[in-house]
Amino acid sequence: MHIGNHYKITEFLLWTRRDIYVLVILATIPTVLFQVFDLKWIAIPWVPVALVGTAAAFIVGFKNTQTYNRLWEARQIWGAIVNTSRTWGIMSKDFVNADKTDTQQLIYRHCAWLTALRFQLRKPQSWENSNKKHNIEYRNYYSVPEWENNLEEELKKYLSEEELNYVVGKKNRATQLIALQSKHLRNLRAKGKIDYYEYVEMERRLADLYDHQGKCERIKNFPYPRQFASINLFFVWLLVLMLPFGMLNEFQKLGEHFAWLTIPFTVIVSWVFTSMEKVGEATENPFEGGANDIPMAAMCRTIEIDLRDMLDESQLPEPISPTNNILM
Repeated sequence: MHIGNHYKITEFLLWTRRDIYVLVILATIPTVLFQVFDLKWIAIPWVPVALVGTAAAFIVGFKNTQTYNRLWEARQIWGAIVNTSRTWGIMSKDFVNADKTDTQQLIYRHCAWLTALRFQLRKPQSWENSNKKHNIEYRNYYSVPEWENNLEEELKKYLSEEELNYVVGKKNRATQLIALQSKHLRNLRAKGKIDYYEYVEMERRLADLYDHQGKCERIKNFPYPRQFASINLFFVWLLVLMLPFGMLNEFQKLGEHFAWLTIPFTVIVSWVFTSMEKVGEATENPFEGGANDIPMAAMCRTIEIDLRDMLDESQLPEPISPTNNILM
């Protein structure tokens, strides 16, 4: 997540520069053919270009609206995770009539769940865009903690060796950690260390956490529909290809040599559309490890600090700081 006022134009140009190179070539070739080789017949009327441009604008706007909705839904889910986590913390502290060890286990195991969940959500999928060159290059500006750290090492901070070995051997580790929480609550209830009403309420919080996890997995495992993503890409690049041929006659009306203005203006207009396409692409998968992702690591650290502070611990971890205004 970018936490600055806005992206610098230099960052944006660097991110899109490969498209700009292609746009310059696509604008230069027909202009040279038109001006130097006198192939006037290659120019086309402006009307079909305008029609394609209108269609491209509609489909780009539709895609960007829908991808923003995916991002915003993911942010709402993680906001709910923050709230439910704090509720779990006070319930673990105040509802359990036992020594601090049980409360600490419930809270630390919840931190393990947060860790396992964010690692699972960062796992690359075939339709995601994190492996594209412009995104790989831009990662020099920031780092993705889930790709630089080992899950097992991270879980060691919160779990006993027995539970760690059990969880690591499972496919969906986050799911099994909540199951361990439920098992722990059942044992506490059997020993009379938690009353019935409090037991039911804490089990409801676990059900809420499963609900939050399932919503995250739905966004992660179901991409923005490929048919809409494909037609968006096709329309934008069809417009890019047609644009210089439509501009040639328009600029020639101003004078013979004004046709050369086709190159810069085609690049500018085309860059607007291709950049909007790239922004939508960079927004559609809010857990893929991009600069515009939900800052799960930072949010998990905030939750951990709050929960461990409830245990009156003095050695609390530091909040995660942004790198070049990118917070992950």
